[in-house]
Amino acid sequence: MFLRVSSRRLVGLNRFFHSTSNLMSAPRFTPASRVASFDTDVWSIFTPLAAETKAINLGQGFMNFGPPAFVQEAAKHAIDQVESNQYSHPRGRIRLRNALAASYSPEFGRELNPETEIIVTAGANEAIFATFAGFLDEGSEVICMEPFFDQYIPNITMNGGKPVYVPLRAPADSSERTVSSHEWRLDIDELRSKITSKTKIIIINTPHNPIGKVFDEEELMAIGKVAEEHDLIILTDEVYDRLYYPPLKKFPRIASLANFWERTITVGSGGKSFAATGWRVGWLIGPEHLVKYSFAAQTRVVFCVNSPCQEAIAAGLEASLVKPIFQEQTDEYLKKRGILSAVFDKLKLPYTVPEGAYFILVNTAKISYPKDYKFPELLDSRGEDFKMCYWLTKEIGVCSIPPSEFYVKEHWPLAKDFARFAFCKTDDVLNEAVKRLEKLEQYIKK
Repeated sequence: MFLRVSSRRLVGLNRFFHSTSNLMSAPRFTPASRVASFDTDVWSIFTPLAAETKAINLGQGFMNFGPPAFVQEAAKHAIDQVESNQYSHPRGRIRLRNALAASYSPEFGRELNPETEIIVTAGANEAIFATFAGFLDEGSEVICMEPFFDQYIPNITMNGGKPVYVPLRAPADSSERTVSSHEWRLDIDELRSKITSKTKIIIINTPHNPIGKVFDEEELMAIGKVAEEHDLIILTDEVYDRLYYPPLKKFPRIASLANFWERTITVGSGGKSFAATGWRVGWLIGPEHLVKYSFAAQTRVVFCVNSPCQEAIAAGLEASLVKPIFQEQTDEYLKKRGILSAVFDKLKLPYTVPEGAYFILVNTAKISYPKDYKFPELLDSRGEDFKMCYWLTKEIGVCSIPPSEFYVKEHWPLAKDFARFAFCKTDDVLNEAVKRLEKLEQYIKK
């Protein structure tokens, strides 16, 4: 039996399908300029590649272990409390703000006011976004030190600002020997030369991702004096502040030096401090006359931060006041750093020894992958280090991150011989990564 359709209906159906096809294929909606220029980010390339090839992912800085058991229990307990499942105060839950004040007042050398000088944020990234939203006008400039945390740039540009770049430079012989992260230096005169009448903020990252550098007091004083000379705000990203290694005995904070407190906003992270990056609990600490504008922006972005996880981070900070939680954590990370760095010593590959955080920058100049190796076209428009990290992931089975992602294009050559490896993983994962990395020996130029 055949279905009979009139010619009129056929014409109508053809028109319908033709118009529907056009609707589906035509670019009817154009994005805002603030997002239209974003490229495919490094995580969208290497995270799926690591999963597809079953490589060990030492690229991203997330832990494959949970927070301390008592912190997890505090989160579970909070969920059982009615009030912890409702909106928190936009400034953050008072228990957490009090815990932050108790923990950080000795660090800053001043009594912090939890009502006016501390804001709880939806992770450190949102803290930075809210600060830029609170201070940047169209065309305002922000000094960024390269390599930079990649989220700084969209956080600046989406708020109308313009990033201006000043690189930290590795020692000239870093391809020949293992160096300390402290040997990466900022040229203060170069920093000063980048400042214009539109400059509003200098952003510092210490301990630094990906270098691991902890800026010492002399370096911080020099940066602070430049900020004073030009009346600039200092935004200091200190999310790894609880993770610094011997011989450092105290973590230097620019907000505690000279009179820099009056112009400094400090960013912290519960996720980094307690292995809970998915909880998205961070904070801002600074004088009321600065943080109130970050708070004004945050209230219009997220309004408040999730309640149960704030209670759990508060429990962690409270415990750290009477138990050596952060020292024990540092000892564990020192062991992990030793596991991973040992293989690079064995292979005679130079690297940067981090003073803080949990990344090792390895110099890859001695590694030679096959000249005829086929790479996806996507990598042709990226820095040279992308191909090295792609090959390491696919053929060696260990994923690292190409640090040119953290540089402006004109400075990509500064990163071409580096790969970033994260050691915030369990020992068994690191030991398996070491076994795989040992296969590099046949590819190393003698």
